[in-house]
Amino acid sequence: MGPASIHLLLLALVQGFLSPISAALLPSLPLDLGYRQMYNLEFSDAHRTFQVYQQSQPDDPLGPTSDAAAYLFEEFNRLGVLQTELFVDDEKFKDRQKPAPDPELRENFRRAITKSQRLADEILKRSPKDRNALFATVLNLGLQSDYLALVEKRDLASLSYTKRAGLMADRLLAIDPSCYDAYLAIGVENYVLGLKPAPVRWLLRLYGAETDKELGLQKLQLTAEKGHYLLPFARLLLAVAALRDKDRSRARELLQNLAQEFPNNQLYRRELSRLQ
Repeated sequence: MGPASIHLLLLALVQGFLSPISAALLPSLPLDLGYRQMYNLEFSDAHRTFQVYQQSQPDDPLGPTSDAAAYLFEEFNRLGVLQTELFVDDEKFKDRQKPAPDPELRENFRRAITKSQRLADEILKRSPKDRNALFATVLNLGLQSDYLALVEKRDLASLSYTKRAGLMADRLLAIDPSCYDAYLAIGVENYVLGLKPAPVRWLLRLYGAETDKELGLQKLQLTAEKGHYLLPFARLLLAVAALRDKDRSRARELLQNLAQEFPNNQLYRRELSRLQ
């Protein structure tokens, strides 16, 4: 998802009280349990949970989509691509070395995405307004964008997936405005592209891209405040945004909350130690 991605890392700082992550992801629900395991870096457990879900719900595209997200986060963790120092320093990110993808993880990721999209397309042929199928498609596009940008370092190619994810999110939100995870796709497109220099923004708009930075921030904040599956990841990215704004105390607060919710995820504790 994503799922997480480079595009997600430039979020605006949400003001006010942030509800506990446990209120968003309930371990009693199968998909929620899998996402909690994923964010806790328990990837084998997450894959088992998602695969059991697929056995019980073979026609639901969110099952393989979620498994694809776990493969992507597993690769992110293996490569260390989510370290905040990469994303706070724009030059360091631009000059980063191209990672060496794990062939097995890549194949599993692509197989899960293909399976999910096949199921989603079949549903959308029968019911073009099916919320689940639209949401799975939005996530699939976002996950592919993330893989291209962060694993394969193909930033331009990833932008086409980002644009398609935004268009699909618009379609979904016209049907169900309460699908707060979907606002992220629209926010990503507007905010990230809105950071480009004015001549670049003008060219991007000629090709139909959305480049309204402020609108992007508004949409991104909705996911961070009210999202579900993507809420914990958004909180991590808000910590990065706080660091970009040189608000170290806010970043520390967000990371401490994440470290408490997901004690097995050493990323949060490692980033906290940077702030000491």
